[in-house]
Amino acid sequence: FTALAREITRRKPIIVVKSGRSGAGSRAASSHTAALAETDVATDALFAQCGVIRVDTVEELFDLAMAFSHQPIPRGKRVAIVTNAGGPGIIIADACEAQGLVVAELAEATRQRLAAFLPEEASLGNPVDMIASATPRSYRAAVESVLADPGVDAVIATFVPPLGVRQEDVAEAIVEAVREHGGKPVLAVLMGREGLPQGLAELQRVGIPGYRFPESAVRALAAMHRHRLWLERPEGSLRSFPADRDRVAALVHHAHSEGRSRLSEVEVMEVLEAYGIPVAAHRVARTAEEATRAADEIGYPVVLKALSPRVIHKSDVGGVRVDLRDAAEVRAAFQQIWREVPERAGIPPQELEGVLVQAMARGGKETIIGMTSDPAFGPLLMFGLGGVYVEALRDVVFRIHPVTEVDAREMVGSIRGVRLLEGIRGEPPTDLAAIEEVIQRISQLVADHELLHELDINPWMAYAEGGVAVDARIMLRSARS
Repeated sequence: FTALAREITRRKPIIVVKSGRSGAGSRAASSHTAALAETDVATDALFAQCGVIRVDTVEELFDLAMAFSHQPIPRGKRVAIVTNAGGPGIIIADACEAQGLVVAELAEATRQRLAAFLPEEASLGNPVDMIASATPRSYRAAVESVLADPGVDAVIATFVPPLGVRQEDVAEAIVEAVREHGGKPVLAVLMGREGLPQGLAELQRVGIPGYRFPESAVRALAAMHRHRLWLERPEGSLRSFPADRDRVAALVHHAHSEGRSRLSEVEVMEVLEAYGIPVAAHRVARTAEEATRAADEIGYPVVLKALSPRVIHKSDVGGVRVDLRDAAEVRAAFQQIWREVPERAGIPPQELEGVLVQAMARGGKETIIGMTSDPAFGPLLMFGLGGVYVEALRDVVFRIHPVTEVDAREMVGSIRGVRLLEGIRGEPPTDLAAIEEVIQRISQLVADHELLHELDINPWMAYAEGGVAVDARIMLRSARS
C-alpha cells in the first residue's frame, strides 16, 4: 500500500475516510478486521508518509473531492476572501488561520481597483466586505480584482442573500469572473435557502465548488494546499551508519535465549553505543568503594541507580539518587540503595545486581525518542518532548518504519513544542540535526534486529551541540511472537 500510494499521490490525490478514531469505533472495527485501537496513530503516520488525505466524514470526503476534481492546486497558502457580510468573512478568515492558510495582504493596486466601484462603507482590506448592497456586477469585479493580485493564491467568495439579489445571479457573476481570469482556485459559499439549488447548480455547471457553509470551503482549500506541500516534498532516502551489528545481535539473542523480555540498563547503553548514539558516561559498581572510584573517574556530580531485573520503576522504591557531589555523598547513597531497595521492592538482596554510577546531565532540553511495534503496521518510531512532559502533554509524533531523513525532519518539526527546541526568549536553539540523526540511527537499529519490540530513550538530553541518552530501555519480542 505504501509504495503504491506514494506513486499515485504524486499524480493525483487520494482521499480516505478512515473510521475507528474513538475507543468505541476501534472496538467495533476489531470485531471485523482484527485491528486494534492503537492502530489509529499508525494510520495517521502511514498516511502522512504517503501523501494520503484523511477525512472524518463522508460529507467531508465529497467536499474535498469536489474541489480537487475541478480546481487547480493553489501555488501557495495566501487566500483572498470576497463577501457581502462581515460575519461570514471573519469566520472564513479564522478558519483559514486554524487550517494553516494565510489571509492575503492585498496589493495597493488591487485596493484601488476595488475602491473604484465599491461604496465608501465597504472594506477594501481582506476580507473584502462589499456590504449588503453588493450586486452580481460587484461580485464579478471584486473576484476579478483579487484574482489578478500576484499576492493571492486562491479565492473564497461567500454570499448571504439580501432582498432583491438572487443566488443564481451571483453564482453566474462568479462564473464569469473565473472564466475571464482563471488559473487560481476559486471556491464559493452560498448561504441561505432561497435560490440555493439554482445557485449551486450554476457553479457546478462550470466546475466551481459550491458550499453551504464557510468552514467546508476552507477545509477543502486547506487540503489542496497540503497536497501542494506533499508534491513539493522530497522523497528522502534511508541513511546507513557504521554500526557493530554482530555485537548487538549476540547480546540480544543471548537475552532472548534466556527468556528475558527486556535488556538490562547496561545492555541497553551498550546497544546504543554500538549504533553510534551517545550515552551518558557510566560505570557499574557492586561496592561503595567501586562506586566512589567510578564517580571520581566520571566526574561529579553523578547519579546512582539500582540495577535489578525485578526493579522497573527505580524511583518508586528509592533506587535513584541524584546530584551527588563528592565521594562521601556517593558512599552514603550507595549504602542507602543497598539497604532500602530490596525491602521496598520486595526482592531478595541477591537480586540487586549492583548500582549504576552515571554522569548527571545538566541543562539541555528533555526529549523522547522511541519505537513501539504495532500489530498491524509493524515498528513505529516516535519523537516528542520527554521527561515529565511525556505523560502530561503527550506531545509526540509517530512515523512508520523505516524513517528517511525527510521523515525525521518532519517528526522533529511537527511537535507542538518545537519552538522550545528552536530557542525562545534568548535561549540557544538545540541541535535539531543531532536529534534527526538519532531517529535515523534508531530506525537502522530496528531494521537490523527484528527481536526488538519496544525502545525508549527518555530523556534524550538535547543540547546546542549534540545530545546524550540519559535513560533508556529495550523490550524484546516474546518467544511466542
